[in-house]
Amino acid sequence: MDKQERFEEAVKTILELIGEDVNREGLAKTPNRVFKAWQSMCEGYKMDPVEVLNEALFESDNNQMVLIKNIEFYSMCEHHLLPIIGRAHVAYIPDGKVVGLSKIPRMVDIFARRLQIQEQLTEQIAEAINDVIAPKGVGVVVQARHMCMEMRGVGKTHSATTTSALRGLFLSEKTRKEFFDIINSPVEARY
Repeated sequence: MDKQERFEEAVKTILELIGEDVNREGLAKTPNRVFKAWQSMCEGYKMDPVEVLNEALFESDNNQMVLIKNIEFYSMCEHHLLPIIGRAHVAYIPDGKVVGLSKIPRMVDIFARRLQIQEQLTEQIAEAINDVIAPKGVGVVVQARHMCMEMRGVGKTHSATTTSALRGLFLSEKTRKEFFDIINSPVEARY
């Protein structure tokens, strides 16, 4: 039995264990749909953050903050296999190199598309950028809703969790304040 067949059998087992009829029309193709959904939601395991960042590094004299804010992401809680829905704000201060702007959201997705906890996700993004780009500083803030808190357990539907990871110059009060002021400013009109 190959990986897909094993996965689909496991989904059928779960459906049976919760009391469903796996042969009813609405569920007939569900194991295959779930397999495809999980392939997409966990595609980050197949991507190498170092490779992605290295393919778009460019020399630059810029030494001012580069920030991409409101990067939407979806992840899955490793404790309950329920969604985490959030936004990441990622900034760095170049030190002779910049990275293609699209690689920053890709970095968020690489780590978000793995089973996660938010604290780890935040650190992984910061570490990958710090290690590969070697900037003067990195700042990452992740704000997210956790369906494991909303759909089960405490049932707090309007709670959000914020985590941060700061490196280098972002540990200085002035740079940290600038970073947080920018990410907390209202979103401007789309250009």
